[in-house]
Amino acid sequence: MVSRLPPGEAFYDVLHRRRDVRAEFTGEPVDDAVLHRILAAAHAAPSVGMSQPWDFVLVRDLATRQRFRDHVLAERAVFADELTGERAETFSRIKVEGILESTLSVVVAYDPERGSPAVLGRHAIADAGLYSVCLAIQNLWLAATAEGLGVGWVSFYREPFLRDLLGMPDRVRPVAWLCLGPVTRLAEVPDLERHGWRDRLPLEAVVHAERYPEEADAATRRIASAERSTSASVVDQFDTDTRR
Repeated sequence: MVSRLPPGEAFYDVLHRRRDVRAEFTGEPVDDAVLHRILAAAHAAPSVGMSQPWDFVLVRDLATRQRFRDHVLAERAVFADELTGERAETFSRIKVEGILESTLSVVVAYDPERGSPAVLGRHAIADAGLYSVCLAIQNLWLAATAEGLGVGWVSFYREPFLRDLLGMPDRVRPVAWLCLGPVTRLAEVPDLERHGWRDRLPLEAVVHAERYPEEADAATRRIASAERSTSASVVDQFDTDTRR
């Protein structure tokens, strides 16, 4: 349901309600008019040099989605094999896709030749076109949230596999596979926070005045070190217990 808050409040409400959806899809179809509004919002995103380097591939075919899901689950297993201890246990409870639970997927692609040979503003920042595609994805996600739908970004895949699956030319990068559809609800707390994978940092930890502070870099290293130590201590305790 679209929010009935005043315009300014409604926008911020959508921002904070947006979730990465996995298990909450109902399996119902997306209304054509609603889908058009969502894609139009994505296409309205800003882009470097007005290049509009995105394409949206709508995937409804069950066989295609099943093949992609099989690939995703294989890549999930690869990542899981790299984890140990508490991290492995936490990840085992996390669902990473809703490919079959939703009935529609939108694959967002990046064509670096769109607007070439002289893309205004990209000569010094080669990835500016890729950033533009991410802005289109954000627009799509927020529009879907405003329409009462859920979006789930699936990232456990190899680009060559997805490129071949959808017949994309070599120059085109598949940036995102987005599951899209009606949901039973949008979770109050993001899945990764709820499962204890990561917490959202406080705003003051990521806002700096004038220069990037050395203490921010040190804090990042301390957090990473603490996470590695926690994982290692769990493994050590497990090894000790199994030797008893």
